[in-house]
Amino acid sequence: MAPPIPVLIVAGFLGSGKTTLLNHLLRNNRGTRIGVVVNDFGAINIDSMLVAGQVDAMVSLGNGCVCCAVDVGELDELFTRLAQPRAKIDVIVVEASGLAEPRNLIRMVVGSENPRIRYGGLVEVVDAEQFPDSRERHPELATHLRLADLVVLNKADRVVPERLTGLRQEITDLIGQVPVYATTRGRIDPGLLFDEPLREIPSVAEQLSFDELLDDHDHDHAEHRHLHDDYTSVSFSSERELDPRRLVEFLEDPPPGLFRAKGFAAFGVAAERRKFVLHMVGRHIVFEPDSWSRGESRMTRLVLIGAGLPADAALARLHDTVHTAAEPLDEHAMLGIWRYAPH
Repeated sequence: MAPPIPVLIVAGFLGSGKTTLLNHLLRNNRGTRIGVVVNDFGAINIDSMLVAGQVDAMVSLGNGCVCCAVDVGELDELFTRLAQPRAKIDVIVVEASGLAEPRNLIRMVVGSENPRIRYGGLVEVVDAEQFPDSRERHPELATHLRLADLVVLNKADRVVPERLTGLRQEITDLIGQVPVYATTRGRIDPGLLFDEPLREIPSVAEQLSFDELLDDHDHDHAEHRHLHDDYTSVSFSSERELDPRRLVEFLEDPPPGLFRAKGFAAFGVAAERRKFVLHMVGRHIVFEPDSWSRGESRMTRLVLIGAGLPADAALARLHDTVHTAAEPLDEHAMLGIWRYAPH
């Protein structure tokens, strides 16, 4: 059975840059088939194609992507249609209405009984220039930001560097250790948000560059300050089994800036020989028990993805999750894993 399709929710007030970010993902995803769901009514221009304000209007966006305009009550049915194998969708992106309540959208995805989808995270887009005024006019913005798994501080070119630093600190003080990613014109590497087909996993920690993705990269614009350098991917592997309790502690108290973790783990627990597939987005953790393929090495392979992620410190903490004792752990060590396993 194919792995579940991540459902990514993009929210933020009107004018913050949600559609600009979405258009960037559609143009720069290296072959990912994206199902775009616009939770709004009225005329919405996505990639120069008009989606009329009627329920369930599906429009082809090219490159296998589709776009639908729906009422929130129709989302679950639409997820079922987009997740059908014949649709060949890799990721579903929901662009929430500018005044939508993201909590309801999160509950709908997390609580869905559809085994073909999984929660892919809430991305809150913030206008760096207008944030102070927006927060004053709409106090609920603080609540929305606290639900986010990633905050995109857009239009960073419109404020001076000192102000940008202050904004990032202000948001961090408001929401805690959720990563804050500063950018311009919605330019965010798709690999930070979802897996691209057949993308090779890096063997070492590396900085991922927009230069590999953008044909219209503005090298001569002074306001483009290589903000994407915040995006880091870190890989960890171990032929020795892990202590599940220590891994859960790592995930429940993650290093600053960690947005996603994925991969699979082998645990040093007596009579437990299965592979456990990990999906983590923000504070949402899922472990799925699975079987090792014939000839597959029984070892742990994990990838961490984040904004401003301290690679060396994160790897050091992961190495500390390795079970080093000669005797295997008893089955009670798995209780933390089962807490995050699908029922």
